[in-house]
Amino acid sequence: MTRVDGRVERGNRTRQLVLGRTVEIASVEGLEALTVGRLATELELSKSGVFALFGSKQELQLATVREAARIFTERVIRPAAQTPAGVGRVWRLCELWLEYSRGRVFPGGCFFYGVMAEYDARTGPLHDAAVHAQRDWSAYVERTIDEARTAGELRTDTDVPQLAFEVVALLETANALSVLHDDDSAYRRARVAIAARLRGAAVDGTPFPEVP
Repeated sequence: MTRVDGRVERGNRTRQLVLGRTVEIASVEGLEALTVGRLATELELSKSGVFALFGSKQELQLATVREAARIFTERVIRPAAQTPAGVGRVWRLCELWLEYSRGRVFPGGCFFYGVMAEYDARTGPLHDAAVHAQRDWSAYVERTIDEARTAGELRTDTDVPQLAFEVVALLETANALSVLHDDDSAYRRARVAIAARLRGAAVDGTPFPEVP
C-alpha cells in the first residue's frame, strides 16, 4: 500500500483552497487582481506558504486559468458528451453553456470571456493562455456541429465554421448582456436565435427540442 505524504496532501488541499478563491476573484476583477498578499489575508494563510505553492504571480494566474478550464470541462463539456452525436448534442452543449453562465458558476459570468477581454491586446503567457482557451472552445463547437452533419442531421452544405462562429457569438453576447444589466432575458433570446439557426441548417425530420 502506497503511503501518502501528509505534507503533500496538505499542500494539495491548500492549493485547491487558493484556486477556489482565485477563480472567483479573477472572474469579477480580472487576473491582475490576484496577489499573494490578498489571498493570504483572505484565506488566513501565510504569504510564504501561498508563494511556495505557485512560485510567482504569473504562475498563480496561469494555474487559475487551468483551474477554470477544469471546472468548465466538468460543468459543460463532459455532460454534453453524454448526449449522442447529432443536433441534440449541439443543443445540449449550448444549453449547458447558457446555464453555466446564468447559474454564475463563476461570479462574473463566463470566466474566459473576461480573460479574453483583459488580455486580447496584450502579449505574453496569459494572452497565449486566453488564445489557447478560445481556440479549444471554438474547435470543440465546430467538431460537435460537424459530428451532427456527419450523422446526417445537418445539411451536407452546412458551413460548419460559420455556424460555430454564430453560435459562440450568441452565447457570449447573452453572457455579456446578462452580467452588464443583471438581467436573464438575454439567455432566452440566445436560445431562440440558436434554435432558429440550427433548425435552418437541419435536415427535414430531424427531432429538435421546443424552446419555451
